[in-house]
Parts: sequence; C-alpha cells; structure tokens
Amino acid sequence: MHIAVVGLSHRTAPVEIRERLSIAEQAIEDSLQRLRSSDEVLEASILSTCNRLEIYTLLRHPEQGVSAVGSFLSDHSGLELDQLTPHLFTYHHEDAVAHLMRVAAGLDSLVLGEGQILSQVKKMYRLGQEHRSIGPILNRLLNQAVSTGKRVRSETNLGTGAVSISSAAVELAQLKVGQARGVDDLVPLDQEQIAVVGAGRMARLLLQHLQAKGARGVVLLNRTLERAEQMAADFPGLPVQCRPLTELDHCLSTCSLVFTSTGAEEPIITVERLEKLNRRSSLMLVDIGVPRNISAGVGDLGGVNSYDVDDLQEVVARNQEARREIAAEAEGMLRQEGRDFLDWWDGLEAVPIANRLRTQLEVIREQELQKALSRMGPDLSARERKVVEALTKGIINKILHTPVTNLRAPQTRQQRHQAMKVLQDLFELHDSQD
Repeated sequence: MHIAVVGLSHRTAPVEIRERLSIAEQAIEDSLQRLRSSDEVLEASILSTCNRLEIYTLLRHPEQGVSAVGSFLSDHSGLELDQLTPHLFTYHHEDAVAHLMRVAAGLDSLVLGEGQILSQVKKMYRLGQEHRSIGPILNRLLNQAVSTGKRVRSETNLGTGAVSISSAAVELAQLKVGQARGVDDLVPLDQEQIAVVGAGRMARLLLQHLQAKGARGVVLLNRTLERAEQMAADFPGLPVQCRPLTELDHCLSTCSLVFTSTGAEEPIITVERLEKLNRRSSLMLVDIGVPRNISAGVGDLGGVNSYDVDDLQEVVARNQEARREIAAEAEGMLRQEGRDFLDWWDGLEAVPIANRLRTQLEVIREQELQKALSRMGPDLSARERKVVEALTKGIINKILHTPVTNLRAPQTRQQRHQAMKVLQDLFELHDSQD
C-alpha cells in the first residue's frame, strides 16, 4: 500500500486551469465513487478550494494508482493529459504526508497562515467519512492533519493577524484605488460605492474586512434574499442594503467597486452584459470565485478594471515577510507530526507477521494443553481447568509481548523489515501469498 497526493494549486496552475478542475461539494460523492471504482485506489479524499484541487489516496501500486487518478482528472476537466500534466504535482509517502501537514497549517497557502484552509481540510475529512471513501489509513492521516493545523495555530503566532483571501481582495482594491489616485499605497474605501455578490463564507469575510477598511456602506446581492439579510444582521456597524441577484445590472451601473464570490459554475458578469449597461463611472471588479464569476476579457472594456484570485499576489507579498520566521518554527512541528504518523503506519506492517506468530503459538498452546489435561484425568475440576488454561494463555502473551512491541516500535523501515524477516525465517511464518 502506498500514500500519494495528486493535484494542482495556485503555485502550479493559473486560474483558468484551476477552475476546470474545481469540484463543487455536491459533486464530491460522485467523484469519490469514480475514484474508488479503480482497483488501484483503496482510499480517497478530495480537497477542492479556490486555490487548489488535491486528491489524497491510498494506492495498491504507486504508478498504476497515480495513472488512475490522472485519468479521473482528465475526464473531469475535459483536458487531455498532456495539457494537464504540466500543471500537476505528485507527492508520495513521506512527501505526501508532509505536504498535507503544510496545507492544513496554512504554510502552502497563497496567504501564509490563512485560517480558512484548516476548515476546508476538516470538510475533506468529514466528506470522506460521510461517503465512506476513506479507511483506517487516510482516516488517521486526515485526523492528524486537522489536529496539527490546530496545534500550529495555538502554539505559534502564525495565524495572528494573518490575512485571508477575502482580506487580500479588499487590500488589492485599496491598492488599486490608491494607484488610480496616484498613491502607491492602501487607501480607505470610504469614497467607493461597493457591492458584494454572494452570501457565503467568503462574502462574510469580505463584509468584515470592508467594515474594517472604512467602507461607508455595501450593497449585498444574493439569489436568496433571506440569506443575505441574515448575514447583514451580523454587521450592525456597517450599513448593508440587501438586494436580489436580479438587481445585479443596476449595481454594475451605479457602483464603482464590486466583489464577487458565488458558487456559480459559469461567469455571471460577462463582456456582453457590461456592454449593454449605461454605467455612470469607472468600475473595478474583484473576483475571488473559482470557477470565476467574471469572464475573461471584461477588463479590456473601457472604464473597467477586473482582477481575479491570481492577482492577489501583489498585496500578499507585502504581508508574507513578517510571518516567515514564525512559519519556520511551525515547520519543526510539522516534521514531528509527520514522523509520528509514518511511525504508526510503518508499525502496521508488522501486524500480519505478529498475527501469524500468535496463531502459530496458539495452535501449539492448545495442543499441549489438551495433552496435559488428558494426563490429569477426570478428577480435575472445571475451575482448575480454567486456571491451567489461563496460565498457558498468560505464558504465550508474555512471550509475544517483547517481540511484537519491538516490531511496532519507531525505527527505520530497513530495521523493521530485517526484524520481520528474522521472525519469518525462524518460525517459518511466510504467508502462502508471499
């Protein structure tokens, strides 16, 4: 068995590729079933966010298993493998475990130390359990990744003041508004007419950061007006006007700054839509949805500036340096957590050998016990028979305790395999399939 992760992220693929690979939550179950339909994939879980798609697997054979995952990604995206492969990364065994730990801790995020990724790893874990696509190995690994992410955030200052994708989007808007005024710095947004499209987690964070950055009011648009109103009620200090999504054209005509963060599979703001409008001012669009909510080419229209998640790097770079030293501290924790998991997993290799040894000794114990009882004759009471049987079982357990404990103790794989071979040879424990 072999652990591997195959995926792509903001580091390896542009947003136009990432959106082709994005898997909505309602499609996760079907995707997991398709992955598990391969004989090579024993366990599988999927992490799909705006900046990454990663498939964690327990494979029967490394090469064939990774090939099966690649075929799934090609079918899902509609991209040929030769188009897709340059954007994919693949990590095996120790590297796969280390990568997941870094992801859960926020060390592989566009925004170093972001907190949202941990909740997304938790969701991956929950969906894997709900859809029964993970077994004991990935269950243990994902659980440890979640606890590691929590530990890093509680024992270091990595998450303190760490910006999210949403706050980076707000800072990007501040920077671009400032540059339009001739100032290469973040400026307040108090003069902007602002709209937020969507009422999910990212939109909530947008409202939170817009309030902190001086916005005087926001128009919140959503397909379900009631959901928008419920969200607005959580921001009593920020005037929020809730509107149905049908009023999007009006907002695009009157607002100067529009953020989009919806789960739509197709762009909701297109060149054709904007061309039909009689806009009153210049328009800045900031899209943090993946798949994108704003189609390519919109930024080519006169008076329109359009940005997506790949454009956030400009402001993210300003915030990274202060947390790099803290991140180095977190890396030490991650290495230890990774070793702990691998020691546990490597110890499982000894289980079949230990079980065969126990079975062999149990057969001998039972045979010798019956011989002894037959020699003692019928005068032996039932209680005395139980005492003798318990004695023989105790002896076997004592004999097994030290070798089994040593087999499963932390050690190099080579040392463990040598010890297992010695036991196999001495006690002739070779399985019929070996």
